[in-house]
Amino acid sequence: MSDDTPTGPLPVLAVIGRPNVGKSTLVNRIIGRREAVVEDVPGVTRDRVPYEAMWNGRVFTVVDTGGWDPDARGLAERIAAQAEIAVSVADAVLFVVDATVGITDADEAVVKILRSSGKPVVLAANKVDDQRTEAEAAALWNLGLGEPYPVSALHGRGSGDLLDAVLAVLPEAPPEPEFDPDGPRRVAIVGKPNVGKSSLLNKLAGEERVVVDDASGTTVDPVDELVELGGRPWAFIDTAGIRKRVREASGHEYYASLRTTGAIERAEVVVMIVDASQSLSEQDTRIIQTVRETGRALVIAFNKWDLVDEERRYYLEREIERELVQVQWAPRTNIAARTGWHVDRLVRALDAALEGWETRVSTGRLNSFLGRLVAEHPHPVRGGKQPKVLFGTQAQTAPPTFVLFTSGKLEDTYLRFIERRLREEFGFTGSPIHLQQRVREKRKRR
Repeated sequence: MSDDTPTGPLPVLAVIGRPNVGKSTLVNRIIGRREAVVEDVPGVTRDRVPYEAMWNGRVFTVVDTGGWDPDARGLAERIAAQAEIAVSVADAVLFVVDATVGITDADEAVVKILRSSGKPVVLAANKVDDQRTEAEAAALWNLGLGEPYPVSALHGRGSGDLLDAVLAVLPEAPPEPEFDPDGPRRVAIVGKPNVGKSSLLNKLAGEERVVVDDASGTTVDPVDELVELGGRPWAFIDTAGIRKRVREASGHEYYASLRTTGAIERAEVVVMIVDASQSLSEQDTRIIQTVRETGRALVIAFNKWDLVDEERRYYLEREIERELVQVQWAPRTNIAARTGWHVDRLVRALDAALEGWETRVSTGRLNSFLGRLVAEHPHPVRGGKQPKVLFGTQAQTAPPTFVLFTSGKLEDTYLRFIERRLREEFGFTGSPIHLQQRVREKRKRR
């Protein structure tokens, strides 16, 4: 949810169809960027994911849904339920059919549900790349949904006519209200696959908003959810589990991991979910490093605490001291997302992290602090020289960024010492601190 996103309700277009008919490719074509996860495997898109689109000066929301198969069982059955929810909240439906396959029994069953919804429907005959398949697309008149619009989502053929038809059935968007600086804070939920990110979001939202399955990596798209916590709205972003390094990830994992980093960048504060019942992994520390580098506020939630016994607790404390030494400043909370145990404590941790992230120190207080620090603990002499901190200023908040003007280059160990003392003096709970140094150039003698 970016700052320039309209807060008024935009008209909603739900894109539905059987698995693997090219819905996500078509969504990418409509929104004009590669956002929706695309892979030649049925059912890759599992949640209903909203994107903002614009055509001919009009803005609307596109909801990409999971493959809708009326005969679905298990996980696929829940994907179908997601699609039904999407249709229920949509102003219009874009029904995508594979023209090269023709009308299937599943398509006809979907048509019955669409008719009963009473929503306007635009029929897209996808995968029409030449004259021959265009003739096959004409056969889709038999569905009784009106004119089929032949398109090639992959190549863009016919997409303009299709979008014109979509705008014709969508209501006009309301006037865009001015951005409210007091809008909901943006929270990204991150962690490796199967640590309980979706379970946490469902518990917070109080409804089955995100598909949850025991298979690891079920969520492959970021899903924004407005949730009321502590009497205030929060915008939660449930992200795909970050797995291997991006270059090692395959197919839809690659795009999902790229977008997870994007979700961290869109957020103000990140909740890092760690499976407390298992040893901290390299993946956990790498994700935390990404959050640090991006400069976002951080809360670490140790999930599945109900599975932690005394022995595991002992080893976990040792792991935290060893592996999380770089983020000792992050608030930690123990939760059990499935049961909801202590989930309410997240609000306190989030507030503390955001307060630290936005803390500003006046130039006077900062330099008074730096003066005392340098007098008590001067930089070590190296090669007959002793660099000094001459002056400091806080360049920005969110994250707190300080510029130190020095007489010589400070060693990394001394910079870490300054950061540690800044935290002791001013707090900065839950926030990384960025220190930049500018070495004063010596004036040349005439």
